[in-house]
Amino acid sequence: MSIKRTVLGLAVAGGFALPAAAQPIPVGHLMDNSGPTSDVGVPYGQGVADALAWVNATRNGINGRRLNVLGFDYGYQAPRAVAQYQAWVNRERVVAIQGWGTADTEALVRFVTRDRIPYISASYSAALTDAAGRSGRQGVEAAPFNFFYGPSYSDALRAMLQWAKQDWERRGQQGRPRYVHMGANHPYPNSPKEAGEAMARELGFEVLPAIQFALTPGDYTAQCLTLKNQGANYAYLGNTAGSNISVLRACQTAGVQVQFLGNVWGMDENAMKAAGTAANGVVFPVRTAAVWGQEAPGMRTLRQISRQSDQAGTAYRPVHYLAGVCSAMLMVEAMEHAAQNGGEVSGPRIRDGFYARQNWVPRGLEGVCVPVTYAAEDHRGTMRVALYRSVVTGDTSQGSVADLMRAGTMRIEPVATIELARRRDWLGW
Repeated sequence: MSIKRTVLGLAVAGGFALPAAAQPIPVGHLMDNSGPTSDVGVPYGQGVADALAWVNATRNGINGRRLNVLGFDYGYQAPRAVAQYQAWVNRERVVAIQGWGTADTEALVRFVTRDRIPYISASYSAALTDAAGRSGRQGVEAAPFNFFYGPSYSDALRAMLQWAKQDWERRGQQGRPRYVHMGANHPYPNSPKEAGEAMARELGFEVLPAIQFALTPGDYTAQCLTLKNQGANYAYLGNTAGSNISVLRACQTAGVQVQFLGNVWGMDENAMKAAGTAANGVVFPVRTAAVWGQEAPGMRTLRQISRQSDQAGTAYRPVHYLAGVCSAMLMVEAMEHAAQNGGEVSGPRIRDGFYARQNWVPRGLEGVCVPVTYAAEDHRGTMRVALYRSVVTGDTSQGSVADLMRAGTMRIEPVATIELARRRDWLGW
């Protein structure tokens, strides 16, 4: 324990109250480092942790108050997340939380609304965007303290389906393209299912019966054979990369010819290496304006942040790490807005900080984080969806991800950017 922390502890133990300006700001950080979504949870959580550590190291926290980041690995178990939330609120008095999964985030909506604690999740469930609760959709409640960085799962899928329709026509295909939703029977992959199928029908697709597969890796030969027998042309992979890898490999072996559409957690550089050429051609949304190694004005700041956990500066950071950094830095700047002119860094003031600017990019991260705009009744931060394609041209079993990306054996190439209409009937859905 450092001298500074020891003095703080003695002051608290002795009943001495530190002035508010000297007290650390407690922030929760909920992570999945050991559960079924840890394959993508680990890099995302590291991005959040590094960004908050960098703010303490380079900016001395928020207006001279350091962040006391309280990390907790809940293993993707919603009851543990709810229990930890209660502990954070009742004991540590957190003012904001960086969260994770859909089941736990949705379970906590009423709590964070009641307690007025901004909850910035890695769940992009569209149900979290109806800040005022005016969509009228069954099961969707007001979520005025819930935010996330990037397009919702539903909007990302709508954009991919628009691209798929264009792809079908561009290739001169005849008849109606066939679409199928694939994923576990779980709140996360189910979140955009209805919205995606409705969009597919609106665009003229034939919608096939959904195919289920678990969130964990396994033998999914049967699912691939069903996919093949259905004659699907476009298939949405609703799970995280870990189980999607199993599906991609099994479908490659089964000779399935289909265009896979990955959700935002469904593909990344690590999954490309693990799946090899089975991952070639998957189209998926990317939340940031750049991927690791690309030139961008904000890449210098990003590399400084990365050195918080990689002092040598040699680590390759996948797309989820970058998104974690952007999410954390949006929260930080909302907190800075709350602290302006000696203001209290409280939940309601932090929430209002999310509304303080338009086309908002955290300073120093220009060209890395995409611009977002939040409104008091509409927490859809962006309607712009950048689609990329995974390209794998050879053996990925040898060398690191950095080596393979550098050699061009793997790459992530832009496909299209879809600007969706901000339709009122899509709010919360």
